[in-house]
Amino acid sequence: MPESSDPAALRPFTLYPRAVRDVRGDHLLPLNVLRELHPDVYAREAAKYVGREALMQERVGRLDCLWNDVLFFSPVHPGPLLDAVRATGREVPPVRFWTLSAADLDPAQACVHLPRPWPGGVKPEHDPADERPLDARTLRAVSVPPAGTLARLHALPAGAPLILDGRAARAVPGVRATGVAR
Repeated sequence: MPESSDPAALRPFTLYPRAVRDVRGDHLLPLNVLRELHPDVYAREAAKYVGREALMQERVGRLDCLWNDVLFFSPVHPGPLLDAVRATGREVPPVRFWTLSAADLDPAQACVHLPRPWPGGVKPEHDPADERPLDARTLRAVSVPPAGTLARLHALPAGAPLILDGRAARAVPGVRATGVAR
């Protein structure tokens, strides 16, 4: 069985979705599903895209769906990332993360997104090569905090948004997160 479709090969990898407030139900759901089920939660979470509304219409080519049709998980443990912010003397508000085994995702309905720098603050054109398969090889390569991310976090000015890592595993809805990480 190819590595990309073998759930056993994904078992060693943990993904970290940021815990949400106002939990309803027992499954993680993407923004577009929340619009119908919990319009108040949708409105609160959609507000994060003010000034970046076009992102909500961006397609995830590998999954043939919209950005807001997927869930986002970091393959990087949040501890070293938060420690990099704390090392600057910046106070980090309490941040909770849930944990999810990568083996709980269907590799055919998930991918890993590799971000590229935004020169001059301008988002680069979408490149299908930025979306990689959810497999053990890819997760091994992206589960360590990138040096560039750690440097960016060390230089993060007070008041700047706390965006920990741009890499994300994306999956279609209906997964259940378990446990909690710092």
